[in-house]
Order: sequence, then structure tokens, then C-alpha cells
Amino acid sequence: MAKLLFLPGAGGSSGFWKPAGDRLPAAWSKHYFGWPGLGDQLHDPAIKGIDDLVQLVTARIDGPVDLVAQSMGGVIAVRVALARPDLVRRLVLCVTSGGVDMAGLGAADWRADYRKSFPNAASWITAGTASPPLPVEKIAAPTLLIWGDADPISPVAVGRHLEARIPNADLEIVPGGDHDVAATHPDQVAALIASHLAGSGRR
Repeated sequence: MAKLLFLPGAGGSSGFWKPAGDRLPAAWSKHYFGWPGLGDQLHDPAIKGIDDLVQLVTARIDGPVDLVAQSMGGVIAVRVALARPDLVRRLVLCVTSGGVDMAGLGAADWRADYRKSFPNAASWITAGTASPPLPVEKIAAPTLLIWGDADPISPVAVGRHLEARIPNADLEIVPGGDHDVAATHPDQVAALIASHLAGSGRR
């Protein structure tokens, strides 16, 4: 039986992935993470940055899982997959950065709009320090990349860049999809995820 961990982006809501997750087989075990202190989520003084969120996710893994991640959550998923390849069977990265140079690939700066939408979010999320580059070439898990073609925050160029660098990756582009493509196009996104997770190589 598949065990899925759903990781949201900087919006932090555990409900972000539920529209797509609800369209996946009911028999699959699903856990939806929320990020303390991000978006409208309650703060936790123990969470002071990305490193703490990586630990939060890793602590919930007690056996091989599939990671389904959006935006900033994709950075966390990649870090977990690189640190513990034995625990990550398959990856789904949706409109993420994966720890690459976003500005160099035409991405718009999201921080000012984010702060307007979530004025009480933890200060570290918009502090201006970019995620360090990640050696995505070392990702062992089969990886599905899902992008919308109308996303200024993580444009398709980022998805193509990751597809070229990750050894076993396939890019799927959703027409009309913005940065919240997983929530606005749940039928299409869920179908892509289901096909990927049910593919050859699943244990």
C-alpha cells in the first residue's frame, strides 16, 4: 500500500494538497503536513527555518514513502530524498525550486506579495536568504515534475532545468496552471500523481 506524505509550500496549510489527495486511491495512506509559523498556521518556537521543517518531515518517516511536494515543500522533499534515499521511493515535485537559481531562470520575487497576504508569518520565510544549491543529480527516486505554464513564481524553465538534471525525471505541464496548480487543477494533477506512483518500481 502506498504511503504518501504531502508537503505544502510557504503558504503552510495542511489543506493545500487535499483536493488532489482526495482524488487518489482511498487505500493509500496519506499524511498532510502543515508548516508551523507559515501562512496562517500557528507558530512553534522550535521551528526557526527550513532545517527544522526537514527534521519535522524526517521524524514522521518510519519506512519507505512517497513525497508529494509543492513549491518550498519541494526543497524539503529534495533534501530528505538526498539524505535518506533508502526511505524515499518516489518523488512528485510541483512548481518547486529544488534548490536551483530561480532568478536566473526568470522567476518573479514572491516575498512582498507573500508578506502582504500573511503579515504574521515567521520572519525567516521572507528574510531574503536563498536556498543553497542542491545536488539534484544525486536524486535516486523516480521523479515526476508538475508545472503550470502560467506560473511567474516558478516558471516552466525551472521545471525543464530540473528535468535535465535529475536522472530519472519526467516533466508534465498543465495548461493554464499558476503557482497553485495543484489546488486549481486537482483532477489533472491527481491523475498525473496516480500514474507516477503506480508505475514500475513501486514496492
